[in-house]
Amino acid sequence: MSVAKDLPVREPDSNFVSDLRRVLRQNIRDYGMFIALFVIWGIFYFLTDGIFLSARNLSNLLNQFGYIAVLGIGVTLVIVIRHIDLSIGFLAGFLGAAAAIAMTFWGLPVWVVVPSILIIGALLGLLPGYMVAQLGIPAFVATLAGFLVYRGAILVATEGSGTIIISDRAFNAIGNGFIPDISEGGLHIITLVLGILAIVLFIYNELKGRRTKLAYEFEVLPMNIFILKLVFMAIMIGALTWVLASYNGLSWTVVVLLIVLAIYHFITTQTVLGRHIYAVGGNPEAAELSGVNVKRITYLIFSQMGMLAALSGMLFASRLQSATTTAGTLFELDAIAASYVGGVSAAGGVGRVTGAVVGALVMASLTSGMNLMGIGISYQYIVRGIVLALAVIFDVATRNR
Repeated sequence: MSVAKDLPVREPDSNFVSDLRRVLRQNIRDYGMFIALFVIWGIFYFLTDGIFLSARNLSNLLNQFGYIAVLGIGVTLVIVIRHIDLSIGFLAGFLGAAAAIAMTFWGLPVWVVVPSILIIGALLGLLPGYMVAQLGIPAFVATLAGFLVYRGAILVATEGSGTIIISDRAFNAIGNGFIPDISEGGLHIITLVLGILAIVLFIYNELKGRRTKLAYEFEVLPMNIFILKLVFMAIMIGALTWVLASYNGLSWTVVVLLIVLAIYHFITTQTVLGRHIYAVGGNPEAAELSGVNVKRITYLIFSQMGMLAALSGMLFASRLQSATTTAGTLFELDAIAASYVGGVSAAGGVGRVTGAVVGALVMASLTSGMNLMGIGISYQYIVRGIVLALAVIFDVATRNR
């Protein structure tokens, strides 16, 4: 998932232990979140007598964190360019309610509603973008206004009927359904095939990237660590695939999340636009002098944030099969927390969309594990707050070092 910073090829007198220690020390920001995730999973595995890592619980966990992970991907880029968006939670709730109204009361088909809501979300995202880029209003204030407006909009949209029940089976399948299989019963064959293809694609891309860097005499990971990375990721992908295939297979929520992640990972790592986004986050003044249109980047980032908020709201409404007056509550804080836990820097210019997904998985794992242990919601908030504080402290410490 996350690609480590490249290191010089192993010197003759180096060994595996010293190489591994050096890689971990110099790439602690990238590997820290994975270490935290494995520690959390290991602790909950023993505390719940293995229930936490059961196929049913892992499948539910992946479905539950999808809508927050989608928000986390978008808000990561907002933080990268040194801004914040507090309106995304209630914007997601409002647009989820709008989708429910369009299908339930207006009778519009799902193939019209979904793209229409995504476009509306992108347009609404331009509003805080305009206030920040053109008027110079701090993003905190501009999006706080949106927070209040969309909170009121949800109440207006649902005040007549209260909870809006969604009966469209195709829409509800997005949040509750699983991809079909070629046969019924036993292991989910299609999920296994997709898992194998994911492993092959991962190894191919890693080998291709390494050859390209060596051709241009760039620094690369030591060969022993590179092989360890390939083996480790292949085992992790294979194990997760096997667990999911033994239950119901891959859910449509995870499919949607993986598509969004793949698109954003490609844009941020392989395109000029991605380099411009990180240039703006690193130093807006220098980026402007270098020919980067900072205002245009700001518009784009807030617009895509609105679009992902729309997608998140529909995922949440689909999972509940309804739209409620409380939809969107604390979504923005969960997404921001996931981004920071995933390694985004509060100073801007640093952060990966893959890290946001892992950060969302960390926070969702904490909630799921504590629920299985019967820990009250009050203590869950305390634990999650401590984890977020540790993530920010970790960011500041590693950045200063």
